[in-house]
Amino acid sequence: MTETALLAGPALRRLRKREGLTQAAMAASLGISPSYLNLIERNQRPLSARVLVQVIERYDFDPRSLREDEAIGGIDGLVRRMADKRFADLSIDREEVQEFLAAAPQAAAAFARLYDTAGEGKARADDPVGDARRAVERWQNHFADLDHSAEETADELRLSRGDTGAALMERLREKHQLSVRILPTEVMPGIVHRLDLHARQLQLSEMLPGAARRFQIARQVGALEQREQIETLVAGANLSSTDARDMFREHVTDYVAGALLMPYRRFLRACEQTGYDVNILQRRFASSFDQIAQRLTTLQRVGERGLPFFSARFGRTGRMVHFTSGASGAIHPIDGARWPAWVTYAAFENRGSLLTQSVMFGEGEAVPKHWFTIARTVEVDGVACSSRKAVVLGLEARFAGELAHARGVSLAPDDAVPLGVGCPRCGRVDCLTPASRRLAAETGP
Repeated sequence: MTETALLAGPALRRLRKREGLTQAAMAASLGISPSYLNLIERNQRPLSARVLVQVIERYDFDPRSLREDEAIGGIDGLVRRMADKRFADLSIDREEVQEFLAAAPQAAAAFARLYDTAGEGKARADDPVGDARRAVERWQNHFADLDHSAEETADELRLSRGDTGAALMERLREKHQLSVRILPTEVMPGIVHRLDLHARQLQLSEMLPGAARRFQIARQVGALEQREQIETLVAGANLSSTDARDMFREHVTDYVAGALLMPYRRFLRACEQTGYDVNILQRRFASSFDQIAQRLTTLQRVGERGLPFFSARFGRTGRMVHFTSGASGAIHPIDGARWPAWVTYAAFENRGSLLTQSVMFGEGEAVPKHWFTIARTVEVDGVACSSRKAVVLGLEARFAGELAHARGVSLAPDDAVPLGVGCPRCGRVDCLTPASRRLAAETGP
């Protein structure tokens, strides 16, 4: 049987120094030659499964430390940081970043920590939204323990059958002694949900449509039943401000709701069977477009990975109000960036229609540039500033051939719409503005 192996030189070298051993002494204890150990420490030879077992047994070594790069989002997380415009003149490519992470993971972690503390040019205390977003990016928006727990609850409640909302309401009533009450908008002005512990009620606005009501009920179930896991994640994020912690907690709680309504294995299987057809997924899981879009950014379970999407939401003025990169490798656009030629803006002229577009983002940045994007408008009801938003899904174009929505759309780079690096930095004289319906392929409501 072939042994599995991995490069783990820096971790082994740190362990040896912690134990105060020479290479010869450690090699002798592991039953290998000093020269072989030297090659392992320099990442010129892999750490085989046999040697790893010896290290664990003799030095009380925690093998989880070999995945320490996950704390900074792995290679994709480091690439996103290196793509900062302040490093543009250095021409750092993905391969060089990978070499840095493999050869000096602790130094890479130190760089990531310093970069995150700097807040991309802003003080952390002044940028709670960015702090919370970066905390999500470090996990690539996949929280495995929450997903497994939610999937177990969904199976227990048999949410794949019958009325999902009724099953979740019954869960609240039986396990938590909470009822759900729909109240008129004048009773709940400017809010969509409220937990009244005195009345033992989850109160929802009448303005919420069915999918949003189910989401809020699922959210309350998740918040109550996974409170400990949620708070552990929030504490582990080491966020410096209360606002950032609250935002991260809100995101993680929303994550649990999505995982309850769209259990991982069943959702991924449906994605693969339908070619990630969002219209079918909406109907099959009784969810809204924006709920499906957010769930698509989470499909990174080890051994059961889906396609790596990013998702963003824009207001009618063109300002981006939410961004989730997932495992896509997409970087958060700069403040004030506008791409009038992007289909996201054309979506406002095509209310309820699903539009697609192949685009080129950025120039000379160390991240994927050619994307296939899907956009449509969604209605936001029951809030103080009720308005229409545009939600966009993005996938690196080289993966888009699997998508039902990409049929009939050219994925050749030469046919992609060039969007530059955002209006404030672009200066492109041949920009395709304003956005036009002819740029988008309409695939139906």
